[in-house]
Amino acid sequence: MLKWRGKARPYTENPDGGWGWMIVLHFFLVNVFVMGMTKTFAIFFVVFQEEFKGTSEQIGWIGSIMSSLRFSAGPLVAIICDLLGEKMASILGAFLVTGGYLISSWATSIPFLCVTMGFLPGLGSALLYQSAAVMTTKYFKKRLALSTAIARSGMGLTFLLAPFTKVLTDLYDWPGALILCGAITLNLVPSSMLLRPIRIKSKSNLGIKDKGSSLSAGGPEAVCVTETSHYNEIQESSTRDSIMQKDGQPGTSLTVSQNQNEAFNNGPNRNRLFLITNEESHKKKAISWSCKQELFDISLLKNPFFYIFTWSFLLSQLAYFIPTFHLVARARTLGIDTMDASYLISVAGIIETVSQIICGWVADRNWIKKYHYHKSYLILCGLTNLLAPLATTFPLLMTYVIFFAMFSGGYLAMILPVLVDLSENSSIHRFLGLASFFTGMAVLSGPPIAGWLYDCTQTYIGSFYFCGTCYLLSSVSLFFVPLAERWKNKSLTGKKEDYN
Repeated sequence: MLKWRGKARPYTENPDGGWGWMIVLHFFLVNVFVMGMTKTFAIFFVVFQEEFKGTSEQIGWIGSIMSSLRFSAGPLVAIICDLLGEKMASILGAFLVTGGYLISSWATSIPFLCVTMGFLPGLGSALLYQSAAVMTTKYFKKRLALSTAIARSGMGLTFLLAPFTKVLTDLYDWPGALILCGAITLNLVPSSMLLRPIRIKSKSNLGIKDKGSSLSAGGPEAVCVTETSHYNEIQESSTRDSIMQKDGQPGTSLTVSQNQNEAFNNGPNRNRLFLITNEESHKKKAISWSCKQELFDISLLKNPFFYIFTWSFLLSQLAYFIPTFHLVARARTLGIDTMDASYLISVAGIIETVSQIICGWVADRNWIKKYHYHKSYLILCGLTNLLAPLATTFPLLMTYVIFFAMFSGGYLAMILPVLVDLSENSSIHRFLGLASFFTGMAVLSGPPIAGWLYDCTQTYIGSFYFCGTCYLLSSVSLFFVPLAERWKNKSLTGKKEDYN
């Protein structure tokens, strides 16, 4: 882990461009091939119902496991990224998603699909998504909302993937369609090579103050990276000097004369040298232990901003996948052809793509705080889904899809910028990973609950009511951000007074 991080290219500040746009390109492809494929599960939802004669609740578990594991595997992904680095974690995720789709083509039952199309692609998408998201936050700061919106707009390209998937199932049946989907996602292996490591350091490495400010800005993760690189430099210098001395050349680590060296090695100075070496050895062990503790740090549970973000993130993601999975099925109950219903997903993808880019650009203007935008979009999503049962014809369903895609695109573009603003000095990997874990536990039950509501009522109206309610509740926690900021300022003031 330490050796891998030592190769990270150092920057004095976030580049906000340059190679960062290659990171955005990879993040974009992840959203196209992985998140877009997840949304096209609505096509396979209907196919699996007919093939395996399963209920809506049973089929819903496949998509539920796939979508929830992308979140609940967050802490595991954070550990894997710390051990292997974001690039290798992303490559591993691409192979898991591809393997899951390929094995699913041999499925003979719904439990089989829960593992091959639920568990494997879910874990792989968690590795792909979180690696790309965290790398984006490292490369961008001023343009974070816009870069995130551009990357996430790839999810909106389901306007191409939905009809494409329907054509594949018609031509090659569902096993052939799954094999081709797996082959397409394999393209994420070379794109993962674009994830070049980066390390933000202070503008001046001279003096303890500069190092201290760098560490406080980067959190415990920066402590491990900076201190490790410092000791690597010392070790390389001492190794180089020993080699030079073996060749008969004078070492350069000490600039004193030979007589001064002899005087230094005699008397009390020798004991001082031994003590300094001993202290450095203990310090190395302490740094190694702090890096291990970083992987299992639960200090975020004392952070009120963590609870605010997690509550909003949990309920909004719980609601998001319900219309995605049940929109085509809802259209079929109204007598609309499956191919026409797939156009609803296509239009939603186009509108969502445009909405994310526009909303990301607006948020980067910093006219108001980003969480205000996030809160407004969530409320509008909730109201739109509460009115969705009124859409009983194709034109009305299209109207619902347009408005829901506009507002959902807005709040999706704000997730990562709001996360960065609320996490402050906390590690992004740990903050996002732990929040995603709790979110995944809730998302796991979303589609099955909606499917259960349909099995009980024989209509999808209850699913959209449930979705709208979750969206409205997800916005509630964001109203407590000013209160949390006042609490934080008071605690900082109290610490300063105690220190003085």
